[in-house]
Amino acid sequence: MAHHVGRTWPHGPRQLVASLAWLRLCAITGQILTIAFVALVLHLEIPLPSLAAGIAVLALFALLAFFRLRQYTRIAAWEPVAHIAVDTMVLGYLLYLTGGASNPFISLLVMPITLAATALPLRSVSIVAVLSVGMYLLLMRYHITLPEVTDFSSSRRFNLHLTGMAISFAITAAMLGFFIARLARALRAQQAEAELERERALRDEGILAIATQAASTAHELNTPLSTMRTLLSEMDREHANDATLNSDIRLLISQADRCRDILRELVKVGSNQLAGVAEWTSVAELAESTRDAFSLLRPEIEVVYTIDPAIGEQRIAVVPAMHHAIINLLNNAADASLANGDTRVEMQARGVDGVLELGVRDFGKGMSAIQQAGPAMRFETTKRDGLGLGLALANATAERFGGTLVAEAATGGGTRQHLRLPLARLDNHAHES
Repeated sequence: MAHHVGRTWPHGPRQLVASLAWLRLCAITGQILTIAFVALVLHLEIPLPSLAAGIAVLALFALLAFFRLRQYTRIAAWEPVAHIAVDTMVLGYLLYLTGGASNPFISLLVMPITLAATALPLRSVSIVAVLSVGMYLLLMRYHITLPEVTDFSSSRRFNLHLTGMAISFAITAAMLGFFIARLARALRAQQAEAELERERALRDEGILAIATQAASTAHELNTPLSTMRTLLSEMDREHANDATLNSDIRLLISQADRCRDILRELVKVGSNQLAGVAEWTSVAELAESTRDAFSLLRPEIEVVYTIDPAIGEQRIAVVPAMHHAIINLLNNAADASLANGDTRVEMQARGVDGVLELGVRDFGKGMSAIQQAGPAMRFETTKRDGLGLGLALANATAERFGGTLVAEAATGGGTRQHLRLPLARLDNHAHES
């Protein structure tokens, strides 16, 4: 009565019922082979009609189980317990006809407990355990004794019993090892996911703290900037005849105006983010606006833009954070290229299987494997004057839209950052907002 492990790992009632269904088919096959061996090879007089009836009942129940799985309704927690109960009673009936507790395959009664423990709550596992233990105790008292093999000596009969016990032990050990290994793997995966979520939570807390501080700073800086702008305008009028000083004052005025514009943009971005405001634009328009903004920010950098025509006219919902995420990637790439004596940066936009992929490539010295995995998740930087915010904010934006940010070594040197965003999420974001 052999068992075979199904390919579906039980995480819940439906998955457990599916695993039981496949295991049941394998058990039926093993039971038929075992009975055929005992009757045809060992020539034991066993109650074949009664055994066939028990296997037929199990086969009919297997068909009903597969029919139940084809119905995509919710499977209640009690249904796996009912399936296990049927399997246990049929197995107990077959063991009753073939020696009861003396049958070497009696240890297979442990399997239902193992399966239940992987997917069911403690109360259900307790019911299954009581059922299995109760069946074992009943078989110790009530059973039909198997006739002895008259052609074998007592030692050979004992060896045959040991062989049956060895097969039963092998089946039990294989199933326990498989399920415990899969359970351990699932636990390790959950621990890794929990650690990743913890890092994301810490990063998001840091971003929130920075955003709060930035809003407070913007509010506090507005007054001194206005005062400076007023005084600089008065100084410009007073020293209109001094060309050198007047040039410096006008430079200061332009810088003060730039600071004021940055603060206004910061307030605008924060307001739009809180309100969930998204702007409908095409991928080409997004790239052009990003190019214009970055050119003003870093005029010394030569940026080569490549846009796939197939994706250029695709309209998406863009929030300010996405625009700034691309600017951050370009800014980091510019710094890496300049550090290596190069002024080139490449940006590419294309569509791949329903995903908008924005690639930013620098011509710097490249990043190590640890650096590629680190800054995207944590506030780290490889630049002397950096704060480590750029990639962390870009990665947070990617995750917000169900995307990813990954880095890889570029062919010919440098690093290429890939910002991948599902188009479906970008299309639906405005409606969700």
